[in-house]
Amino acid sequence: MKLTLPGLLFLLASFLVPMSAQANDGAPANPQYTYYTLAPDITTNYVTQGKKIGYLRLQVDLMVADPSLIPEVEHHAPLIRDAIISIIGQQPEARVKSLAGREEIRQACLNKVNELLLIETNKRLLTELLFTKYLYQ
Repeated sequence: MKLTLPGLLFLLASFLVPMSAQANDGAPANPQYTYYTLAPDITTNYVTQGKKIGYLRLQVDLMVADPSLIPEVEHHAPLIRDAIISIIGQQPEARVKSLAGREEIRQACLNKVNELLLIETNKRLLTELLFTKYLYQ
């Protein structure tokens, strides 16, 4: 049996179509990431040495995997804001001013907020917590 190029292509295509259709049937839908910005910006103090006071101003964006979770996040915004302020208030000046320290603070905030939201809602609402504005003095 001799196959021609069009026949070979048709045969190949007939094998690929059922496999791709089966692969998509059981797969969950792709997440539709949505952001919620805490407003107004968070302005708080951090630990410094000496008599000067350190200030940090943050704009925080919260990323969720499903837009239907935004009302729950918005409802718990005061709890989220308080957790972030509490964590920052315990940070030393060196950590606040370094890039590695900033990432550690961000991760600590994400973990604490997700922990609190899990207690309140029985769901892990946040996919990510981002500092979109980070100004210290």
